[in-house]
Amino acid sequence: MNELSENQKMITQMVRDFGEREIRPHFMDWDERQHFPVDVMKKMGELGLLGVLVPEEYGGAGFGYNEYYTAVTEVSRICGSIGLSVAAHNSLCTGHILAFANEEQKKRWLPKLATGEWIGAWGLTESNTGSDALRMTTTAVKEGNEWVLNGAKNWITHGISGDVAVVLARSGELLDSKGITAFVVERGTKGFKAGKKENKLGMRASETAEMIFEDCRIPQENVLGEVGQGFIQAMKVLDGGRISIAALSVGIAKGAYDAALKYSKEREQFGQPISKFQAIAFKLADMATDIEASELLTLQAAYLKNTGQDVTLKSAMAKYYASETCVRVATEGVQIFGGYGYTKDFPAEKFYRDSKLCTIGEGTSEIQKLVISRKILS
Repeated sequence: MNELSENQKMITQMVRDFGEREIRPHFMDWDERQHFPVDVMKKMGELGLLGVLVPEEYGGAGFGYNEYYTAVTEVSRICGSIGLSVAAHNSLCTGHILAFANEEQKKRWLPKLATGEWIGAWGLTESNTGSDALRMTTTAVKEGNEWVLNGAKNWITHGISGDVAVVLARSGELLDSKGITAFVVERGTKGFKAGKKENKLGMRASETAEMIFEDCRIPQENVLGEVGQGFIQAMKVLDGGRISIAALSVGIAKGAYDAALKYSKEREQFGQPISKFQAIAFKLADMATDIEASELLTLQAAYLKNTGQDVTLKSAMAKYYASETCVRVATEGVQIFGGYGYTKDFPAEKFYRDSKLCTIGEGTSEIQKLVISRKILS
């Protein structure tokens, strides 16, 4: 099932070549400085990596979710931060517009996003409403042919550097699933500004920040889909987003495993490589098996998404299992490196720090289990 197609082979080689040249030499410096390399993102846009799922008529690569999985996984295998930014740009902001915009809106925004001319952000989460999105307090009030947005969004990837954002705001009653509307807000719009940048444990080169709206006026033509359908749209976008985070998780896990496997063959103790000891060999066996299972689950979800089938259950399973696998593999990677795994001279500690976000972002593991249990019990 996980044999690569010709397109996937092409993407794999392209990303690996690009990553070795443009990402690997710098990712620890970016991590230390919490620097988001916008220039590198734009170069990836030129390669088609920021519009993988966007049809060619809008400037994209016109591929499906298998190719998208490959792109995110291969970038994340080198650096989880850059993988996260690629995933968020593609599946959240760009994905929301691709799925729910009208033709005029698609022509207006997709070419800039797909080519990397613009970086995209997506605003759902608030400081007091993580998983409980229906309690959002950011409001949108209709005044003539405009909507006035007030409030703030938190934990937003590209909240400072994003050129355009899809923002979910409450246009109706609190807790009404049909009381939320999606808006496209361009950077430079009066009343829209960036707030605090988060100082994070991992994924430090992927920018995470507040977006603040103070009497921010948005024209009616920037509404995505119908008024009141924003929450329903967001849940569908997150179905695809879970495939993104599963791919991100598999990529980080593969990177951690690759590093641990290589080190275990080189590091000698008691007169032999540590990979010869059953304690280490069994760790590697568990890591390889969990990664393979995660990959197959994610590709199954990608197949369902490609073929237009219901993907909610499988994408939740893939995201849950792959993200937990990512943390386990990264943890064991540090253990195999021993004392060196606790230093910044080797990549194990970065994979370890980056891995944890995968069990939190775009729906925690607990929320995935809630989605899964509801689906299997319904």
